[in-house]
Amino acid sequence: MAETPAPENLEGERKTVTALFADIKGSTELEQDLDPEEARGIIDPALKLMIAAVNRYDGYVVQSTGDGIFAMFGAPVAHEDHPQRALYAALRMQEDLRRYAATLRERGRAPLEIRVGVNTGEVVVRAIQTAAGHAEYTPIGHTNNLASRMQTVAPTGSVAATEHTRRLCEGYFTFRSLGPTRVKGVSEAVTVHEVTGLGPLRTRLQASARRGLSKFVGREPELKQIKRALELAKNGRGQLVAAVGEAGVGKSRLFFEFRAAGQPGCLVLETLSVSHGKASAYLPLVDLLKNYFEITPDDDARQRREKIGGKILILDRALEDTLPYLFTLLEVAESDDQIARLDPEIRRRRTLDAIKRLLLRESLHQPLVVLFEDLHWVDEGSRALLNLLAESLGTARVLMLVNYRPEFTHNWGNKTYYTQLRLDPLGTESGEEMLNALLGDGAELAPLKQLIVEKTEGNPLFIEEIVQELFEQGTLVRNGAVKLAKSLATIQIPSTVQAVLASRIDRLPPEQKDLLQTLAIIGKEFPLRLVREVSGKSDDELDGLLAGLQTAEFIYEQPAVGDVAYVFKHALSQQVAAGSALMERRRVLHERVARVLEAQFPETVETQPELIAHHYTEAGLGAQAIPYWQRAGERALQRSANLEAIDHLKKGLELLGSRPDAQGRIATQEAQRYSLLVVLGEAQFQAGEFLEARETLLRAADVAQS
Repeated sequence: MAETPAPENLEGERKTVTALFADIKGSTELEQDLDPEEARGIIDPALKLMIAAVNRYDGYVVQSTGDGIFAMFGAPVAHEDHPQRALYAALRMQEDLRRYAATLRERGRAPLEIRVGVNTGEVVVRAIQTAAGHAEYTPIGHTNNLASRMQTVAPTGSVAATEHTRRLCEGYFTFRSLGPTRVKGVSEAVTVHEVTGLGPLRTRLQASARRGLSKFVGREPELKQIKRALELAKNGRGQLVAAVGEAGVGKSRLFFEFRAAGQPGCLVLETLSVSHGKASAYLPLVDLLKNYFEITPDDDARQRREKIGGKILILDRALEDTLPYLFTLLEVAESDDQIARLDPEIRRRRTLDAIKRLLLRESLHQPLVVLFEDLHWVDEGSRALLNLLAESLGTARVLMLVNYRPEFTHNWGNKTYYTQLRLDPLGTESGEEMLNALLGDGAELAPLKQLIVEKTEGNPLFIEEIVQELFEQGTLVRNGAVKLAKSLATIQIPSTVQAVLASRIDRLPPEQKDLLQTLAIIGKEFPLRLVREVSGKSDDELDGLLAGLQTAEFIYEQPAVGDVAYVFKHALSQQVAAGSALMERRRVLHERVARVLEAQFPETVETQPELIAHHYTEAGLGAQAIPYWQRAGERALQRSANLEAIDHLKKGLELLGSRPDAQGRIATQEAQRYSLLVVLGEAQFQAGEFLEARETLLRAADVAQS
């Protein structure tokens, strides 16, 4: 697979990436003892193997260091599983280098070994013009430095990772703790983990199941439709059912619950595509066949051939001609196999036909459920088999279940036996039911639950991950009942959720992505007139870009009086898009928004002064923000929204306290401070009276009930 190209004309942005450093141990001694050309002839093949491993998992090689490489995963284009990709690449490097070392031994040369270090964290990435027509795409930040240190402390021939990377990859890989280690440039000891191999997990659902699945809510109608389709398939009316929805809405969980309910008398075969699997042709089909033939990792080639051949001949001797193709696909063919010498297109067609014949013949023996997940990542060979099967289901005892995200397209929609189940995010009621199961139904957590539902827009994965993050941060504690242990000013986006959203954002065309960042700075809701003024784009250009963002379902148009208005589909998408912009760009945009609102939106100045105050504050212009915080506090006080008034006024006071006390400003500051304190005191007094009255009423209610 070709190396991911660096983007052009990138001013820079913030990204969460996984950095990888790999280095040949003892290369200096090797170069000292050999002629430079001889040394190059040994080292260059090793470097090529390292680079090939990075490219295989869509990483980006930042630079070659002469006897090693520096690579990153998650940039230029974000991937939702970039920590796992980095570790897959690291383990593949070690495996390939061990084979290469064996060939060096056979040639009488000293073997090479490498050390690999990996770390996950936030960086700033930007393109640097190093020469005419040449730019380097480079990450800057402590994340890279720590990954480099991991490489230096890794035992020779191993992979070392930080605690953050381990936590994100736990279960997908196995680790051995090397304990706290003093690392140059880091004040506190860093816990280092050696990556020892692959773990049992392959999917996010499996990871959730490992820590305990949340309550299954809101999908009962879809589950009934799948069960109905199974009954039709059992009676010889084959069915193709697709569950469609964005990442995290519960497509895999729906299929899991269907499986858990049991399908007596049916053979169930499962497989899935993985995000990095397009580099491996037929990977889902190989997994499917291994499940069917009950092949285990411990089986050698002879045992695998016996399992395949024995099952085929017992099922139907007429399928004997499929064996050479199945042997080749499952890599157990004899060395003189003639199938491998066929024209590739002919071999591909016959292989797919062999699998189709096998599955359809098995369905005569017993009803078959073929479950195929994550088609948005499917390779072309596996996709061709799905199309072949889809054409042959009408009279077969086969239920084919597939799921995918909205970007996947196919031509099955005209089949009478095709059913599409659209999975939308959970409604408020189902979201609260899920949170009650996770946190209990205590009234004191009601505001937190409401905040989580609003932030996630009812996405089950996002709900689960945010709750998990709150427990890990110590914001929530479980001691019999769940309690809020820390004040919650805002919800931090978990790394898993951020990676999913960043991956979607990065796949937008550059102009749309740039506009999305601008919209995210403006706010969750925004009128078209404001976007036009802030972005500076022509109407035609802006209309096209907004249409693209609507098609991708980042924003929705919403009803508004007198002007077109838009809203972000996800508050979390807005947060991730805004957070990816560099701080300097954010400040510039916040100032631009504030000045446009101030000059051209008198109704906002009158009714939402806190909005202008917020933008001036984020732009670092406290002097301009303070009067608007005061106005917002006074307006809230007039509406008896005393707690809101206190919040606004405190923000204004904080800005006053942070302003430099230059000689000419002291009097003005003191006047502003006095004015704010007067209003704040009034708000606090009224809020206190309200709370006191509330306590009196509660005591009276207790007396009445006793």
